[in-house]
Amino acid sequence: MAGKTYVGIGGWTFEPWRGVFYPDNLTQKRELEYASRKLTSIEINGTYYSSFKPASWAKWKSETPDGFVFSMKASRFCTNRRVLAEAKESVERFVNQGLVELGDRLGPINWQFMGTKKFDVEDIAAFLKLLPTQAGKLPLRHALEVRNDTFKDERFYDLCRKHNVAIIFAHDPDFPEIDEPTADFTYARLMSAEDKVKTGYKPADLDKWAKKAKAWTKKGDVFIYFISGAKVRNPAAAQALIERLS
Repeated sequence: MAGKTYVGIGGWTFEPWRGVFYPDNLTQKRELEYASRKLTSIEINGTYYSSFKPASWAKWKSETPDGFVFSMKASRFCTNRRVLAEAKESVERFVNQGLVELGDRLGPINWQFMGTKKFDVEDIAAFLKLLPTQAGKLPLRHALEVRNDTFKDERFYDLCRKHNVAIIFAHDPDFPEIDEPTADFTYARLMSAEDKVKTGYKPADLDKWAKKAKAWTKKGDVFIYFISGAKVRNPAAAQALIERLS
């Protein structure tokens, strides 16, 4: 049975989106409400820098429609460290901050490593064991975003398969591009939108991503985010891909 595809952007607050994505007369407090009805998912980036109270998570859920899903970046205190195996306390603090308030809006967690972090089989194995399978009664899905070529290693792929952890497919010339089916879902971050193209990506490129997304759904749910690049164009890129997949 094919999985569902969720397409979106990183965050929902970005001043240049006003008049381009958001109507000029839309109040800022209604931006999430608006964005969640134009897109099918959003990756919360603020969680990388700070934690949020349960009331914030509950508020985000209340402002979004049924079927909408959030992914989120894990705290940098979990991943920006020399020894990942020592992150147990930070991982628990992140998972237990209140994200369970999202309920059925809860999508995967992106554990993003710095570009200087190299693959160490023992350290990665220990880190994967720290990732909980549940938060409260909600199942958790985990994805690793690696940014060093040393992770192009079959031992890394095998470890991720063992723990049902996705390796994020990153489309960016500066990061390794790994398309390995290591989990029952796929997580992709497309980071090459162009400012001169109204939809961020040219129609032929969007057709290519739509075809790839449909192939990924054979392995389960798919989460695709237009991130970075010409950020002002990312909402248009996401909407154009959603249209192709509908």
